[in-house]
This record gives sequence, C-alpha cells and structure tokens, in this order.
Amino acid sequence: MEQDYQKIISKPLLKWWKAHGRKDLPWQKNSSIYKTWISEIMLQQTQVITAIDYFERFIIRFPNLKTLAEANMDDVLFLWSGLGYYSRARNLHTSANIIKNDFRGRFPRDLEALISLPGIGPSTAGAILSLSNIEPRPILDGNVKRVLARFFGIHGHYSESGVNKKLWELSTLITPKEDFANYTQAIMDLGATVCLPRNPNCRSCPCNTDCFAYQKDLSHILPTKKISKKKKTIAEYFLIIRFEDESFILEKRHNQGIWGGLWSLPQVNTKEDPLKWCKNVFNNSLIGTKKLEVIRHSFSHYHLEMHPIEIHLRGHYKNLNNQMKSFNRNNIHKLGLPAPIKIIINSL
Repeated sequence: MEQDYQKIISKPLLKWWKAHGRKDLPWQKNSSIYKTWISEIMLQQTQVITAIDYFERFIIRFPNLKTLAEANMDDVLFLWSGLGYYSRARNLHTSANIIKNDFRGRFPRDLEALISLPGIGPSTAGAILSLSNIEPRPILDGNVKRVLARFFGIHGHYSESGVNKKLWELSTLITPKEDFANYTQAIMDLGATVCLPRNPNCRSCPCNTDCFAYQKDLSHILPTKKISKKKKTIAEYFLIIRFEDESFILEKRHNQGIWGGLWSLPQVNTKEDPLKWCKNVFNNSLIGTKKLEVIRHSFSHYHLEMHPIEIHLRGHYKNLNNQMKSFNRNNIHKLGLPAPIKIIINSL
C-alpha cells in the first residue's frame, strides 16, 4: 500500500515541483536550520507573500541564533509588529535562549528535542528536519491537511481527533525516504498555489488522476468546513493621554493574551469612566478631551471595537511605573506596537 501511495502522489508531486515549485524564497537562499526555523514559525499563521518582508528584516537584524538570544525582547517584538500572533515572536526569543543555555548554542536535530521548545509542535518540527535534509518526517500544516483531505476523500473537520489521526497516518505513509526535503516543499507548494481553499486549480494538479475530490467533483465540499460561531464584539476605550510637553502614555502589556509583550495605549472598558480612571492614576489636572473615530479590529475569536479618546493633561508624567511610560513621536520608532495602535498614534 505504501508503495502505491508513493507512486500515485509522492512521485508525480516531486516531478511537478521540479518544474513548477518555489525555489527562490528568501529562506531557501543560503539555507540553514536556523533560517528554516524562523520561516516555519512565521508561516504558522501567515501567508508566504506577507512573511517574506518580515523574514528578510528579521534575518538582517538577527542573522544567527546568538544574536537572537542576546536581543532585547522589545527589539524582537518591534520587528514582528504588524505580523500578529505575537506569542510566536516571544517563543522564538525564549527558544533561542534555551538552545543557547541547554544545547550549548547548537540547534537540536532531534524531533523530541525540537518539540520540547516553545512554539514548535510535531508538524513544525517535522518541517524543520525534513526541509533541512536531516531526516524524513511527515508534516501536517493547513496546506497539507487540505491536499490530503481532498486526495483521499477524508470527511470531517481537522479538529476531530479521528480525522486528525487519519491525516497524520496518511502523511506518514506518503512521505518518501529519499528526496524528502524537496517532497516536503512540494506538498506545501501544491497546497499554496494549486490546491487552494477556494477555486482550486485541479486541472493543473499532478495528482488529479487519483484525487478523490477531483474525480467525484467534491473539491468545493472537501475539506469539511468547520461550523463557525458568531464572534462577540468587545468595546474598549483606548486612552491617548497627552501632556503639555507633547508626550503621551504607553503601557506594556502582559506577555499572555492579545498583543502580549507589546506597548499599547491604556485600555478601559466602555462601561467605565475613562476620566475617573485617569484621575486615579495621574495627579495632573485636565485640560480637555476629544473623541476620535472608532476603529474595528478583528481577532480569531472576537471583534474589538476601539474607541480612541484623547485626554489632555497639564504638566508632564514622571516615569514611575516600568509598565507605563511617557513617549513622544521621536522615541517610539523602535517599540513593538500593535498595528491599530500605530494607526491611532499616526493620526494625532
């Protein structure tokens, strides 16, 4: 059975990749296990076209594991700003220090050791080992799940344990023992450029002859879509607290949760009184307030309705709190800021 799978999917896929696959991505040039790791973490929640610029800037600033481990977390988050899912950046920094201290600065080349690092699961670990040509390991990212679900006719959503287990079994069966680095890139490329979530280009697929979904005209049905729940909306005031010296307040967020570790504007629920909050925190007297245009920002689980309100206070702020400091336009350019907060600040 394994040999049949290799014949009907792995071999034609490799042949297709040699003619049509992506071979000039920045992490493929002068490749290394470090570059592969950085790229795979970036690509966990991000499309290739978006990740390219971020990757190139990241590698210029942190060309190797040592520079990343010794960096300030704010520097790492600054280069990640706008890419989202900031726990990935924190995990990279934490992992770099673990490798530096526990692995003597040598990137682990063992599956279990890789999985022990924060932010690396079985699929990412498998991709790092396979793409680095260390050993053949199956992967199961979003693209591969879609390809396998269609090719083998797997019904049910990936979140179901039985479906996920079956896809892992199939991914293991079709991963070749030779030329596995190119194969791993090939199946990811097929999902990213041909076997698309919507309007897949099935006629260009090298495996369409034996593809269940194509032969049964079910490419629009498979993979099974997850029933989406209606997202709740949370409304918050974002306080632009300004002083007479043109400085304004930013607050460093806790590492857990949305925008973890980034600098943001102080945030108060719209059911509360923002002026009362200011009075409890600052001794400065009020000059005036001004409401700005509402911004709507969506996360994976909810919508955030951002109500910016400018609060102008007399005097200046003494930086007595490490989590809350005053900044001005000239000294925020190296801070990690969420994209919507940048928009608000730039609108001032």
